[in-house]
Amino acid sequence: MKTIPSLPTNKPGDNNSAADLIRQKLNQVYAEEPSAKAELQDVNTPRHHSKHQHFMVQLSQSGRSLAEIQTAWHNYYLALPDVEKHHVWNEFYKDHASRSRQGTPVATPKIVSHPPVKSHNSKSSKPKTVTDIKKHLLSQVRGKSGQNKSSHIKSLLFGLSTGLLVVVILLFGFFNERFLAPFITPSKTVSSTPIILDPNSSSAGPEAKIIIPKINVEIPVIYDQPSVAENDVQKALEHGVLHYATTSNPGELGHGAIFGHSSNNILNKGDYKFAFVLLSRLESGDTFVLQKDSKRYVYRVFDKKVVSPNEVSILTTDYSKPATFSLITCDPPGTSLRRLVVTGEQITPDPNSNVASTATTANAPAILPSNSPTLWSRLTEWLTN
Repeated sequence: MKTIPSLPTNKPGDNNSAADLIRQKLNQVYAEEPSAKAELQDVNTPRHHSKHQHFMVQLSQSGRSLAEIQTAWHNYYLALPDVEKHHVWNEFYKDHASRSRQGTPVATPKIVSHPPVKSHNSKSSKPKTVTDIKKHLLSQVRGKSGQNKSSHIKSLLFGLSTGLLVVVILLFGFFNERFLAPFITPSKTVSSTPIILDPNSSSAGPEAKIIIPKINVEIPVIYDQPSVAENDVQKALEHGVLHYATTSNPGELGHGAIFGHSSNNILNKGDYKFAFVLLSRLESGDTFVLQKDSKRYVYRVFDKKVVSPNEVSILTTDYSKPATFSLITCDPPGTSLRRLVVTGEQITPDPNSNVASTATTANAPAILPSNSPTLWSRLTEWLTN
């Protein structure tokens, strides 16, 4: 709806400034007409009609819709001079007061020049101008954008955390024998509290085992595995260290060999996966003991070397000594790259009293035993087969 232009105001200090201000307020009050619906209610009341009400009677009888009547009434009202507009409002207020005294419901004007002023404590206010609407929409868009950004960041962090967890689990499963073995191997201080044995005693209990005092090792030895196939060897190593069936036994002439793990995937079976992890600490002059058939055999280290996995000749090496034994493990710990071989000669009892070797004549292996296959190598083998 259009408003009536404000009357020109005088300069500050003019005596008519207050009057002009009042005129402006009056112009704003009468800028809009009473609603057509209210006027229709007035003309339906039986009484003498003014010319304005007569115009509304004609509109009400023209068959037009309420919206069309409202438009026609608005145009009619705008064309009236200010005095006539005042008359229209006076008639409206007069009729309003009359019907209020009679208890008749009163229709209120549909259109007002200014919306009611809301309290400063009101919590809900809608934009009233185009600028306010733009600001309101922008604030909503920014709010949603911020929420979406926060949601995307949370999703990204969740995805990264999940991916990192999966990677850690895979590394743990595939490579823990390299990354975790150093933290779960026997204490590095064990050499300060070695096992003490009576060097003059050759008697022992019935358990077959190896004792290495310097590194505090006391582990069962498996002597009853006749096969040297890799799968059979690995199965036997779950229960201790393994005497190789193609080599001499303790108390026999010739060369014997025992293999033990240095480290392994902690997910694999067995309680002796780190049996020989500290074997590299042995030096010439150190001793180890083999117990078998309730007898004790003491060996003194005289040779130590690292060989490739395919150097199986060390199992039959002739050291020009009556009775020798080699302890073999993977080197460095956690890998199967090379083999560490520590060899000692029998010093107690006198090896000249030993019997002939009972080593089997099974075919020699193509490669020295290794640590158990890692999860990664097993997966690779499964995919390639």
